[in-house]
Amino acid sequence: MDNFQIETAQNITIQHNVAPLSTRIGAFLIDMLIIGAYYTLILLVLNALGYMPTENIYVFYTLLSLPVFFYSLLFETLMNGQTPGKFFNKIRVVKIDGSKPTFGSFLIRWVLRIIDITLASGSIALLTILLNGKGQRLGDIAAGTAVISERKTVSINSTLAVDIPEEYIPTFPQVTMLSDKDIQTIKELYLKAKRKGNHNTIIKLHKKIIEITGINSELKPIDLIDIVIKDYNYFTQQM
Repeated sequence: MDNFQIETAQNITIQHNVAPLSTRIGAFLIDMLIIGAYYTLILLVLNALGYMPTENIYVFYTLLSLPVFFYSLLFETLMNGQTPGKFFNKIRVVKIDGSKPTFGSFLIRWVLRIIDITLASGSIALLTILLNGKGQRLGDIAAGTAVISERKTVSINSTLAVDIPEEYIPTFPQVTMLSDKDIQTIKELYLKAKRKGNHNTIIKLHKKIIEITGINSELKPIDLIDIVIKDYNYFTQQM
């Protein structure tokens, strides 16, 4: 899985996992099924009511198609970068500069979707994503966005323990003031924040750690938290 890093205004480096192309296609197909179900439901309801428009039929069907026309723009705006298909496949649209996507970002993606997907049957989007190192289609490049995966990977990082080299030298003995519960909470929030690019959470964790331990360091918040987790594991393994 490809990944890319961003550095926020708070000097926090965030690594994002680019959503695999197969996952994005799967999300697209789910959205198409939902749209198909919408049309089917509308037709069934109209037939049950015995209502069939005879005049201004094109206006009638245009109005029915408006929710479909604005489908991706509406859901990505209301669901913070996700459509139902993206939600089920655990992928999301994010800004590559670390900021939160705005309505303008989603609007640009939606407008260029006509070129990326509709007119070219998805071929332009497919080619651009394959060639771009950040998994971006034209709409993403123009909007400064990318589609990332939020799926968790099962590894030693999912537990309290972390890999520490034999020659590891701890930096902050103050970490022993933390409890197992504290460090587990810190680690879970830290990994989740890195995965989602939530630098505000990292800043809050940094402040809380300093408040509890009294650590005084010029390290970046993300680097300090990483060292605190390793140091805690080092000291507890010596007990």
